[in-house]
Amino acid sequence: MPENLEGAGALEAGDALRLTITAMAHGGEGIGHAPDGRVVFVRGAVPGDTVAARAVKVKRRWARAELVEVLEASPMRVPTACPAAAAGAGCCDYSHIDPAAQLGFKRDVLVGQLGALARRSGVLGGFDPATDLELRSLAPHTGWRTRVRLGVDANGRAGVRHARSAEVVASEHCTQPVAGLLDGLVGEARFTPGSEVVAVMDADGTRHVVETARVQRGRRAETITTAIEGGGDVTERIAGPEGEHEFTFPATAFWQAHAQAPQVYSDIIASWGAGDYARGAAWDLYGGVGAFVPAIRAATHGARVISVDYSPAASAAAQPGLAGWDVEMVQGRVEGSVDKLEAPGLVVLAPPRAGAGEAVVRAVAAAAPERVIHIGCDPATLSRDLGAWGGEGYHVGRMLLIDAFPATHHFETIVELTRA
Repeated sequence: MPENLEGAGALEAGDALRLTITAMAHGGEGIGHAPDGRVVFVRGAVPGDTVAARAVKVKRRWARAELVEVLEASPMRVPTACPAAAAGAGCCDYSHIDPAAQLGFKRDVLVGQLGALARRSGVLGGFDPATDLELRSLAPHTGWRTRVRLGVDANGRAGVRHARSAEVVASEHCTQPVAGLLDGLVGEARFTPGSEVVAVMDADGTRHVVETARVQRGRRAETITTAIEGGGDVTERIAGPEGEHEFTFPATAFWQAHAQAPQVYSDIIASWGAGDYARGAAWDLYGGVGAFVPAIRAATHGARVISVDYSPAASAAAQPGLAGWDVEMVQGRVEGSVDKLEAPGLVVLAPPRAGAGEAVVRAVAAAAPERVIHIGCDPATLSRDLGAWGGEGYHVGRMLLIDAFPATHHFETIVELTRA
C-alpha cells in the first residue's frame, strides 16, 4: 500500500489518495472525492471500488488521478476483456466492467448530463429521464465493429492508439472488430510511417484496407492515398418497407460502426417519424451517404427528402439504393444550407460528436418542422442541443439510449421532439 495514502490538507499534483468510487463520469472515468471535497476522476476505476490513486492534475473544483492499485474491488469489476485496452489502448475503456452493468452506468451518465441545462430550457416538459428513458443494447458485445481506423507508428506498424495519446499500441488486438477485420494488420503488416489505416468489412464480407494521411484529432481523413486490399469502395445494405437498399461509397466515408446500428436506427426513424405531414418535404441533416433516406421516405409516405452533408466522400456518387426517388443530395455544411431548403414536415439530424450547436438548432427551428428526430452520440453536447431546442419551443416526446458501442463509454441517444 502506498505511503501517505490518506493525504492531508489542500490537494496537490503528486499526492497519494485513497478513494471510494461512487459513480461513472462521462468519458469513462470513475468518480471519487478527495479529503478536501474535490471531485476526482480516475481512469480504470469502477463504482464500488476502493482504490489507491495519485493526483496528476489538480484544478479548483476537480482533479484527475491515475489508478495505482485496486484495494477493494467492486462486484462489477471483471478481468479486462480486451488485450489492447489492457496494454493501454483507448479502445475498450469499459472492458473491465461487467457487461451486465455497463448499460446502467451509461444511463446514469445521460440522466446526469440532461439535468441542469436541458431542464432549465423546458425542453423536457413532462418527460422525466429517470423514469421515461428507454434503454436498448445492441448485440453482440464483442466482435461488433465493422470499420476501424488505426494509427501507424514510426516503424510502420499499425494499431489502436494509446488512451489520450498519439502513441500506437501495435502489440495487441482489440476485441471490438468483427472476425477477420484485423487479421495480419496489427503489428504484422508494414504501412507508411505516420499514416492512418482504415479497415472495413462490408455487407458482402469483403475486407477493404486503405491508407490515408493522418489528420488533426477530431477530423476525418477522407482521401484514400493507397488502396491496399479490396478496392476501397464498400457495399452496405439497409432493409426498408420498399425492399433492400444498397449503398456504395469509399471506405473512408461515414457509416455506423456497429454491424446492427444502421438497420436499428432506420427502423426507429421509420416508426417514430411516421405521420401525416402537411408539407411534402423532409430533411436528412448530417446525412452521409443517405442511409436514413429510405426510413424518412417511409415515415412521411413518400415525401421529397433533402439530405445534407459536407463530406465529399459521402456524396461523391449517386447511391443505387435511392435511384428513382425524389431525393436531393446537398454537399455542404448544415449551418450554411438549411435556410435555403424547402420547409420540411419531418427533420432527422445526426450530428457528429461536437453536436449540432445553437445556430443549427435555431436555423432548423425557424423552418418550423412538425417533428424532429435528433440522434446524439455525446451526452454533453446532446444536452446542450436539447437546451437549444427547448429555447425554440420544442419538447421531448420520447428518448432512447442505445448502447451501440459495447465495452466502451460511448453510446447513442435518439430523441423525438415536437413543437409545443
